[in-house]
Amino acid sequence: MEKPILPFTFLITLLPLLSNAQILPSPNQQFIGINYGRQGSNLPSAYETIETLKAMQVSRVKIYDSDHEFLKLLSGTSIRVTIMVPDDDIPDIASNQSAANRWVHDNVLAFLPGTMIRGVLVGNEILSDSRAQSLSYQVVPAMRNIKKSLNNHNIHNIKVGTPVAMDIVETSFPPSLGRFRGDIPREEILLPLLNFLNRTRSYFFLDVYPYFSWSENPHNISLDFALLREGNQTAAAVDPTTGLAYTNLLDPMLDSVVFAMQQLGFNDIRIAISETGWPTSGDLDQPGANLYNAAAYNRNLVRKIMANPPVGTPARPGVPIPTFVFSLYNENLKTGPGTERHWGILAADGKPVYELNLNGTVPESEYPPLPEPANNVPYQGNVWCVVASGVRIFDLGPAVDFACAAGNGTCDALAPGSDCYEPVSVVSHANYAFSSFWARFRSHGANCHFNGLATMTTVDPSHGACKVPSVCV
Repeated sequence: MEKPILPFTFLITLLPLLSNAQILPSPNQQFIGINYGRQGSNLPSAYETIETLKAMQVSRVKIYDSDHEFLKLLSGTSIRVTIMVPDDDIPDIASNQSAANRWVHDNVLAFLPGTMIRGVLVGNEILSDSRAQSLSYQVVPAMRNIKKSLNNHNIHNIKVGTPVAMDIVETSFPPSLGRFRGDIPREEILLPLLNFLNRTRSYFFLDVYPYFSWSENPHNISLDFALLREGNQTAAAVDPTTGLAYTNLLDPMLDSVVFAMQQLGFNDIRIAISETGWPTSGDLDQPGANLYNAAAYNRNLVRKIMANPPVGTPARPGVPIPTFVFSLYNENLKTGPGTERHWGILAADGKPVYELNLNGTVPESEYPPLPEPANNVPYQGNVWCVVASGVRIFDLGPAVDFACAAGNGTCDALAPGSDCYEPVSVVSHANYAFSSFWARFRSHGANCHFNGLATMTTVDPSHGACKVPSVCV
């Protein structure tokens, strides 16, 4: 999943939208697919998942590896699949054509033609991972070797690319000022990547999340704008350089990449959305993460992408944008903020979290109503990090030890005779340790998760002389 993009402020004005010519797509260019991640402890089997995909009439699916069981079970279905080269495999494939040939043989050729593999993505958001800088230089060589191996077998209908996050551009408004980040080497990485995509007629695969941009700046960006609600066609954010008018938050994000590519001389590389979506739940300091907004965003997204003729974006009117929604399931093993575990349109048991039709034919009025959200305004007040409900007591010990080992006085108040030593309770001590750790290290990236053992609360767990540290959000 992408990192949040740099904040920006929109120039909002009232202006009729520019009329644009439409370009009809070929049928295989315009689709909504879905991402199938498996970082969950209790997810349905591969067989059950495929049956669910068929029942949902999903035409495309993207996975984060090349799971052989899943690919074998897809054989004979009409579902097209995009697979991924794991980060760890990139160095060998980049430096050795024989390694690329083996990978293609084992993960592509072994399943053709019964399984309709239509994409191979090399790595996942490599250009956004500061810990994977060396891999950044190896992504394009690996892509070249994969493509060469496919060509040697006369396979030309599989697109090869790599997903990038929105933080690849320095700003996304106004879109005409879109530029790739200055710290990404132009000659060694950017130009080789764009040359490869242009030469092979592949896509610039982009992970793009309006939710992150809105939730970081909810007072200056309209929620309706972020949710792709375009009922008022005269209200637009206007690019002062081009005069292009934007009625939703997704389009300027996409067009900023279009202009960034044009700035380097590449005018024709198409964009595909490899991930987008909206979370159904999150932490108290993550506004707007709820069922109502997630359903609204994804339903509006489907209507936009599946429109016939296609809508495109203001900079590329009528150009279809292949799109994968994130994601199929909620994944309870993902780390990080609460939203990370709540992007699924299905719960872990396979039941819908909310109704979503992916073919674009269901009007909003036919969906069942959802409760109005209560967290669209950022919470302001004190928050504590405490033991989550249903947690097994004997699982807390290692987590408390981890928090206390961080030092910086994190658990001094838990020492015998100190204010928070009593009651001598595992849960009470864990509540203090979790909250104290989070309060001290939140500015360094710590979150209230502790492998699923903790949750945020507005209820102060302090008692007597024991004052449990809190975070003000």
